[in-house]
Amino acid sequence: MLELGRKLTKELSLDQSVDTLGRWMAHYIAELISSAENASVEERPAKMHACSEAILRLWKHRHELPSGRRPFETLEPILRALESLDPNDDTPRYFRAVRSAADEENDNDDTKSWLKMIDGLDYSAKILIRYCLSQAARNALDKSAGWVPLAEAAGVEDGIEFPVIRIVVDEADLLEEPDPDEATRKQLEDRLDRLEGFTKMATALASELRQKIQKIQGEGAPNRGPAA
Repeated sequence: MLELGRKLTKELSLDQSVDTLGRWMAHYIAELISSAENASVEERPAKMHACSEAILRLWKHRHELPSGRRPFETLEPILRALESLDPNDDTPRYFRAVRSAADEENDNDDTKSWLKMIDGLDYSAKILIRYCLSQAARNALDKSAGWVPLAEAAGVEDGIEFPVIRIVVDEADLLEEPDPDEATRKQLEDRLDRLEGFTKMATALASELRQKIQKIQGEGAPNRGPAA
């Protein structure tokens, strides 16, 4: 916990911060840390407790710290996007209620097949988006990585950042694992099957649209008539 407090006070820039409250909190916690470390054996437990409580209160307000001082600031845009893109979640991202009702009430096998295909496309899109975001997160993750072991050691890794950071790390591990186990291979094969299906459907639709455009362009071409 003390190491987390030290890093928080360092980030608040004791000598440079123009944020009066943040500077005061940084000085206050720095004093509590020093007092706890120099306390007698009898006083140390109480002072450690007071210090830990102050650090915890400041940590809980980490999202409200000044710009440039927030622990996971570089990850914030990616965190907002990634938190809803877990491909292991089978909940459809689009048209959830409509598709569910149509699937339950319609007895037409062809309709159900198309609805099921929509779910597959939804899943594939989330895989692609998650991959792109995980790649985008790598540099930002490097800048935020120092906070993770400190927060874990202090037992305060309860924010949205941590499960999302694990998603990014797991995605990288999944793709970079040199000798994947059976479960990982099956997961990779399932993703490949879905993405190949996605590619086939996208190619078929692109071909249909291309033909439509060519037909429109052909119909719009001027009639030159026979050559003289």
